[in-house]
This record gives sequence, C-alpha cells and structure tokens, in this order.
Amino acid sequence: MFELDWLDRRDLLRRAGSGAGILGLAALLQDEGLMNPVQAANNSNPLAVKTSHFPGSAKRVIWLFINGGPSHVDTWDYKPELEKRDGVELEGFDRFTGFFANSVGPLMKSPFKFSQHGESGKWVSEIFPNLSQHVDKMAFIHSGHTESNNHSPALFMMNTGVPRMGHPCVGSWVTYGLGSESQNLPAFVVMSDPKGRGLPKGYSLNWGAGFLPSVYQGTWLKPQGAPIDNLTPPSDLNESRQRAQLNLLANLNRQHLEQHAAERDLAARLESFELAYRMQVAAPEALDVGREPEHIHKQYGIGDEKCDHFAKQCLIARRMVERGVRFVQIYSGGMENQRSWDGHNDIVGNHSGFAGETDKPIAGLLNDLDERGLLDETLVIWGGEFGRLPVAQKSAKPGRDHNPHAFTYWMAGGGIKGGTSYGATDEIGHKAVEDRVSVNDLHATILHLLGMNHENLTYRHNGRDFRLTDVAGNVIQKIVS
Repeated sequence: MFELDWLDRRDLLRRAGSGAGILGLAALLQDEGLMNPVQAANNSNPLAVKTSHFPGSAKRVIWLFINGGPSHVDTWDYKPELEKRDGVELEGFDRFTGFFANSVGPLMKSPFKFSQHGESGKWVSEIFPNLSQHVDKMAFIHSGHTESNNHSPALFMMNTGVPRMGHPCVGSWVTYGLGSESQNLPAFVVMSDPKGRGLPKGYSLNWGAGFLPSVYQGTWLKPQGAPIDNLTPPSDLNESRQRAQLNLLANLNRQHLEQHAAERDLAARLESFELAYRMQVAAPEALDVGREPEHIHKQYGIGDEKCDHFAKQCLIARRMVERGVRFVQIYSGGMENQRSWDGHNDIVGNHSGFAGETDKPIAGLLNDLDERGLLDETLVIWGGEFGRLPVAQKSAKPGRDHNPHAFTYWMAGGGIKGGTSYGATDEIGHKAVEDRVSVNDLHATILHLLGMNHENLTYRHNGRDFRLTDVAGNVIQKIVS
C-alpha cells in the first residue's frame, strides 16, 4: 500500500499548467522554425555562441576609449584655414556651444605640426609618430556629431546610444547578440586608467547591461592590486569541496528558477558562479603579460615609464581576444579635466601627454594583431565622447572647450576599408557638414561589421522592443570593405 500525495486544484494547475504550456510553446516555436539546438543551448547558457544575422567580417572588438573628448583639429582633422585665421573672432559663434560660456576666445590654430603619411597621404598630428605609420589600416570618420556638450550624458550616448543612464552599452548588446567564444573568461572586459585618475564620469554605468540580464555587463579589471576580486579561493577550500558547493548551489537555484521563471537575472547568476570558478585558472594566465617575449614588450612600450601602464592594458586586450573574449574596452584618462583628454587648459600639455601614453601601445597593438592574423577579425575602434572647439578657451595656457557638433573616430581591421576618410567638418573644424555621422550610425556600423542587423537586434523591456540604435542609425557602407 502507498499513500497518495493529493493535490488541490491550485497546486495541480501550478504544477501541470506550466509544463503543458511550455510543451505547447516549444511546439509552436518548432513549427515556426524558431527553435533549434543552438537556441536551446543558449537558454541554459546565456553566453553560449549565437548565430549572427549574416556572416560578419569581425568576430571581436577592442574599443580604445579616448576619455574626455580629444580635439579632432589637433589630432586627425587637419585644418589649414584654422591656421590662416588664428586669433580672429568667429562671428556669430554661440558661446554656449561648449561648457564655459564666459571663457570663449578667438579662433586658435593647432599648436601641433601636421604631415602626410602612408599611401593614402593622410594628414596626422605630430603627437602620433607611431600611429601615423598605420593610417593605411584605418578608416577615418570626420563628420561625427552628438547630442550633449556635457561629459556624463555624452559618455552614455557614445556607450549606450542614449544620453541618460540605465540602458545597455555596446559591449552588452554585442555579447547578448553573439555570446562568447570563451567559456572560461568574461565575454566583455573593461580596463580603466590605472594612474590614480579615477573612472570616467558616469562610472560603471558606461559598461553596464542596463535592462539586459546582468550576465552581459562588462567585467571591470581593477587598475591597482588584484585585477579581479576573489579570484584566488581560500586555502582551506580544495577543488572537490568547491565543486560540491557549486553543485549544491546550482541545484537549489534551479529549483527556485523553475518556480520563478520570470526572474531572468537568476539564470545569469547561475552562470556567473560557474564562470567565476572556471576563471580561477584561465584569468591569471590571460592577464600575465610576463609570459610574452621581450620583443613584444618593446613593441608595445612595456618598461617605458611614460606608457608602460597603457601598454600592459593593450597587451592584455590582445591576449583576451586571442582567447575568445568578445569585447574589450580600454579607457585612456580618468575623471577630471587635466586627468583625461579634457584639454580646457593647456591643450599642448594635455594632448601631447596623453598621446605620449597611448601612441606607441596602440601602434604596437595594431602591428601585433596584424602579424598574428587577428586584425582581419578584430575591429579596433579609437575615439571619445565628443570633439573640441576651434576657438580658444581663455586661460594662462589656452585650451579648447567641448564640441558636440564635430568629432573624429577611426576604425581598423574587422572588415574596415583601410586608408579611407569619410565625411568632413567645415573649413575650421567647427561643425560636421559633409556625410554627417550620428552616434546611432556609428553603432549600426559596428554591429554590421560583427554580422548583426541593428534593426533586428532587439530586447523586449517594459512592453516594447528596444535596440542599441533606438529608432535611427544607418550603416556607413563606404568604410566597409
């Protein structure tokens, strides 16, 4: 004899209804061709490799974020007319274009010399003696414009496509759309300035997942001390005990998930525990640049006091993408004005200093990726949140204020047509006037190179389908090879 475990009507509906509903949904998805083994695997592992919308030329991204707003007219956007009109007042100029309306001065020529490089004959500022040797690998976008003249909203706009907090960043959208080729390292890694300059304004929201599951947010590598907290297990916790703990935790969480299927972050937490366990072996090896030969160290500038910190980050980026990490973002510059590319005062000292920190490491990265056959499948991006004005900002040593109307970006590798320039600013670099490129256009192009249609990469939140490019964005076809 056995005793029946009687169910009341509420329990019967709760236990059986969900199962019947899931079976019905599975059948419908199968009939519509919307369920396949890859998708089924993705349901259990949100970071499993996903099929792109179409074959992409790039598989991974390294974004060199030039934090603070680099001056396009002092770096890549040569303006001979600005030199001719140096010291002349700009008639009709809106002094509220920048951030310091009471410090507006006359037009100011670039204090740096420009010269032509490569077969493309690209004009480049003297502050980039190493990067200037790679211009034929780069596609320059000279007609960028954005919505805000303030750092935080401009950073959010460049990183998330929206000038306010709470939305997923590009790296989160990319890993949501494609998953990760590495199951032992984070899919999305972020490195900030390690010289005590702090995080960019907006802090970690710049690499947050917003309303996407938290598994897609960036993993920040701390610039000082251990890059990742708790990577080394306690001495009294051996591998078998740790595995047993994780198995118990996973079973308990899965039981909870069955009863609370709408809690999307729970599946992400399950995966994060397992990823952390696997990272204990994989991450220290990937972060150990000491394993690289001496000639690679020299190529990046490791050991050079001026650029050693950024050189190590660039080399870590190469080691990460080589091991399957999908998206790496490195920030040059930190929080406040002269601690980033925010050259309000002394544009000479500010930009020559930060260029000196980054020029050789980035050139070394491009060369190293190329020699290893990784550049063709790795999209390298250089740029900040906005540009700077062609007029001087009055100070003891003149600088330049923020300019949302014009900025320059360049891309290399990953299907980019090297040695090209797209769009243009006016003759003094004040505003983008030819083939204007919005931030949405830039994002649409990045996704396109990765094999994703920006209009189809969506996520339902609060009753509507969101996408990185909101309701805008056009692929810049002329820079795509």
